[in-house]
Amino acid sequence: MSSIPDADLLVADLLVEIGTEELPPAALAGLSEAFREALLTQLDEARLGHGEAQAFASPRRLAVLIAAVATAQPDEQVTRRGPAVKAAFDEQGNATKAALGFAQSCGVAVAALEREETPKGAWLCYRHRVTGEQAATLLPDLIEQALAALPIPKRMRWGDRSVEFVRPVHWVCVLLGEATVPGRVLGLRIDRLTQGHRFHHPEAIRLDAPGDYLAALRAARVEPDLASRRRSIRDQVEALAAAAGGRAMIEASVLDEVTALCEWPVALLGRFDPDFLEVPPEVLIETMQANQKYFPVLDGEGRLLPCFITVSNIESREPEQVRAGNERVIRPRFADAKFFWEQDLKTPLAERVAALAGIVFQHQLGTLLEKTERIAVLSAWIGGEIGADVDATERAARLAKADLATQMVGEFGSLQGVMGRYYAQRTGEPDAIATAIEQHYWPKHAGDRLPETDLARAVALADRVDTLIGIFAIGQRPTGVKDPYGLRRAAIAVLRLLIETPLALDLRTLLERAAAGYPAAIDAAGAIDEVLPYSIDRLKRYYADADSDRAADQDVVAAVLALGLTRPLDIDRRIRAVQGFRGRPEAAALAAANKRTRNILRKASPAEIGARIDPDLLQDAAERALVTAVDAMMARVDALLGQQDYDSALSELAGLRQVLDDFFEQVMVMAEEPALRANRLAILKRLETLFLGVADISLLQVS
Repeated sequence: MSSIPDADLLVADLLVEIGTEELPPAALAGLSEAFREALLTQLDEARLGHGEAQAFASPRRLAVLIAAVATAQPDEQVTRRGPAVKAAFDEQGNATKAALGFAQSCGVAVAALEREETPKGAWLCYRHRVTGEQAATLLPDLIEQALAALPIPKRMRWGDRSVEFVRPVHWVCVLLGEATVPGRVLGLRIDRLTQGHRFHHPEAIRLDAPGDYLAALRAARVEPDLASRRRSIRDQVEALAAAAGGRAMIEASVLDEVTALCEWPVALLGRFDPDFLEVPPEVLIETMQANQKYFPVLDGEGRLLPCFITVSNIESREPEQVRAGNERVIRPRFADAKFFWEQDLKTPLAERVAALAGIVFQHQLGTLLEKTERIAVLSAWIGGEIGADVDATERAARLAKADLATQMVGEFGSLQGVMGRYYAQRTGEPDAIATAIEQHYWPKHAGDRLPETDLARAVALADRVDTLIGIFAIGQRPTGVKDPYGLRRAAIAVLRLLIETPLALDLRTLLERAAAGYPAAIDAAGAIDEVLPYSIDRLKRYYADADSDRAADQDVVAAVLALGLTRPLDIDRRIRAVQGFRGRPEAAALAAANKRTRNILRKASPAEIGARIDPDLLQDAAERALVTAVDAMMARVDALLGQQDYDSALSELAGLRQVLDDFFEQVMVMAEEPALRANRLAILKRLETLFLGVADISLLQVS
């Protein structure tokens, strides 16, 4: 956003840099953009025009460079209203105490006051021009307020100072044009000095103007632009991987973190003993990425190569020493992983199930072994419903959590399921069961892939539904900010499995089956009526995702959810049909007619509505035409609804547009004669029933 200053005001570029100790890498990008936005907000509120702003950030600094900032606020014409004229003067025209007091408060004589005419009468007023303040005077306080507005969960103090920030602050550089802004920020005197790389350029750097900032820092071995630093790292990593005969595995999260850890990134290729490749590659990759922030290297077939790429924050005169140091660090980590792998293989996965009795799932809901028994029973039932091998499904469910008792998963929690697959394969379990052990954790996050087999889907559903019912049953429903058991994520995963796989299961039945697995001491059945609407309500957000191929308008979602359906797949088919229908020319007319129908029926008492339509009471041609059309359509629509062909059903209903328009234009529904009124209300009731077969069309917001 930019707010261009008035043409008659002087402008100058503004640089604000806050120099700190190393900032938290995960928060750096967010803090940088938030600082930019907060500073612009402060300038706007202070009526200081400005041009475009660019944010910069490195581990030791947050900075914003803003073009063409007004050096002063524009002068302002201020009107101050006083008493009403009729109260300001007496009958002789003399000023009253009200007028005299107002004039005195304005520092002028009564004669200098003006009159302001309004629809409510005339008022005395005082108009004067207020000279705008200089930007240099305002900026220290504006910067302080911008820093106070940053999203910092926990601020810290340092030394004997009372100021707080995310990390200790060591310098503040603020230049408006070529002038240093006078004042203090976060307890430090503002200066025109910045700092370069901690080791390459430990001396302070004097800046003459904001425009010198980028060149001066780059000469001092600091790349202050996050995006440029990120590109440089990616380019260096990809080049080194290609030179090693492979391609780099660059996860966005690792790249972002490395970018936030370096001011002057230099990539180096390291190697490790090929014997470590006997360990599952996921383990080595997790070690490299999560522990060391290294980039693994893969060959053309996607296999891990015995090398890695690290990014140093220094351009060393002895890069071989840096490389050797990183190789020394990774060796014992890989050795530990290899030891865990070899030790875990000594005990078959199935023999580890009993050890789950020593791992608490939730202190009120028991151990993981108890949870395993519940999901085994529930998975077997689901497997039978969706056509999976029941015995294999139950076996997969019983082994699904067993790897949580291994040393490897104890060290690398994120590899749960992945290691279960490896251990299952090594102990002779069928591939389908091994795959289900890994994939029952899918999807792990929003947009993640879904399980690929019915076996895995059954276990994935059972696991999440069991958790939802159990946690709700002990009163641990998620709040607005807290969801420690990931119930929102679990509910969305259940919906995605049922809709996108697809599986035509009833969610209420699923919850009932899950509740039946809990002991009587846990009122799981009592939680069903809470979990069901909670889960169905997640569909609103699911369809609100504009990037999804299932995105739908919220009024369409509301129209379908109003029916109280409990089969997510059926809900999805209806939503897609209504979304398509919404764009047809008949949609607006039918929505309006449905709304009118609902309103009339809502106002009528149940006793007023006829139990059936009496053909002998059909007096008007328009009502006879409507009844004939509805009667002819009922059987066809019912058949289409039975086939879940909602597109065709809505197309049939669209054919009622003209007869509906004629009916409401020509027929008085609430006739004086009770029998006639009851008959016409019966017509509307049948019409409502017909339309509610798909959705509550009256809720569509179409024009």
